[in-house]
Amino acid sequence: MTQLFVCHGRDDIPRWQAAFSEARLVSRQQARAQAGEGDSVWVMSHIEAWPTLVTLLSGRGAIVKVLSYAPDPLEALRALDAGARGYAHALSPPELLRQMALVTSHRGIWVPPELLAQVMGSAYRALGGESRQQDEVLSELTERERAVALAVAEGQSNKEVARRLEITERTVKAHLGAIFRKLGVRDRLQLILKLGQRETA
Repeated sequence: MTQLFVCHGRDDIPRWQAAFSEARLVSRQQARAQAGEGDSVWVMSHIEAWPTLVTLLSGRGAIVKVLSYAPDPLEALRALDAGARGYAHALSPPELLRQMALVTSHRGIWVPPELLAQVMGSAYRALGGESRQQDEVLSELTERERAVALAVAEGQSNKEVARRLEITERTVKAHLGAIFRKLGVRDRLQLILKLGQRETA
């Protein structure tokens, strides 16, 4: 599989070469001319009109990943919306880049765990979860479980929830296990969807 890194000359990061010895550094124009079906293309988010390039290349069947020097949830959502299969920090270690390539080559989606919580929190707010908390759903939880569920839905990590509620991360995990069981969900994403769903008449 061809590995193309679309970047400026100054973006020649040694760890990219360490991850993929056969990787080629190309310009935006070269990527447009060369990338095709099944190629693995890594696009830097600070190059001009990167979302347009991502959409073009993914439309051709290339497996596109976006790398950023300053990752943030909104940019991650923009990358995925443009057709990227993954999003990560440009200075990620070689092993992580290889894992990302493997996951995306099998049509999976890759977003760093610490960013995923923030992306999910954005999704919760976009669904109107904060203004439409499901009292009926939350009534099944204890007061502390309710606090944990809402904090997680806002995109907070276990560590952040523990700090906010002044409990241990182990206790947060225990509460999450109880929350998932009581609400019949498997993970944080399903929890957010459950809390953000619209009530039907």
